[in-house]
Amino acid sequence: MQARTILILGGARSGKSAFAQEWAEQRGHENVLFIATAEALDDEMRARIAEHRARRPAAWQTLEAPRDVLEALRTWHTMPRLIVVDCLTLWVTNELLANENGLEQRLFYQLDLLCEWVRVQDIDLVLISNEVGQGIVPDNALARNFRDVLGRVNARAAQHAHQVFWMMAGLPLELKTRAYSIFDK
Repeated sequence: MQARTILILGGARSGKSAFAQEWAEQRGHENVLFIATAEALDDEMRARIAEHRARRPAAWQTLEAPRDVLEALRTWHTMPRLIVVDCLTLWVTNELLANENGLEQRLFYQLDLLCEWVRVQDIDLVLISNEVGQGIVPDNALARNFRDVLGRVNARAAQHAHQVFWMMAGLPLELKTRAYSIFDK
C-alpha cells in the first residue's frame, strides 16, 4: 500500500478531527502518531486538549510540537504507520506569534520537508487545518497576515496532498483525488 498524504480543511467544529481520526484508524490502525501543535496556555485550551486526547485511541502515541514539527518528529523514538498533524492552523499561529522574519518561506520549507520525509519513509500523513479566508477582512494587520499566510500554507499543503477534503457540518466533501502527487519523484 503506497503512503498517502491527505489534507482535511474546514471551519471550527466542522468535524475535521473526528474525520481524521476515523481515516487514521482505518488506514493506520493502532500504529498512529498524533502530532499536537496546540499549546495549553489557559484553562479553556487545556479542557479542549483533554477532550481531544480522550477521544483518541489509547494505543496512539502523542508528540507535542507547537513549532518545528519535523525536527520533533526526527527525534521521535519509533516510526509509526501514519501521522496525524492537528493542526496547521495552530502551527502557523505559533510561528507567527514567535514574530520571526521570513515566516512564510520557513513554513513552506518545513511543510515541504515534512511531506518529502514521510514520502521517503513510506508513512501516511494526515494534515488538518482551518479555512479562515471566507469571512470579512480582519480589521488589524496581525489578523490579516495570519489569514493570508494560513491560506497560502493550506494551498501548499493541498499541492502535496493526494486527497483534500472539505468538512462542513460533519460531512466530508472530497475536493481532490489523484493517484500521485506532483511532488512525488
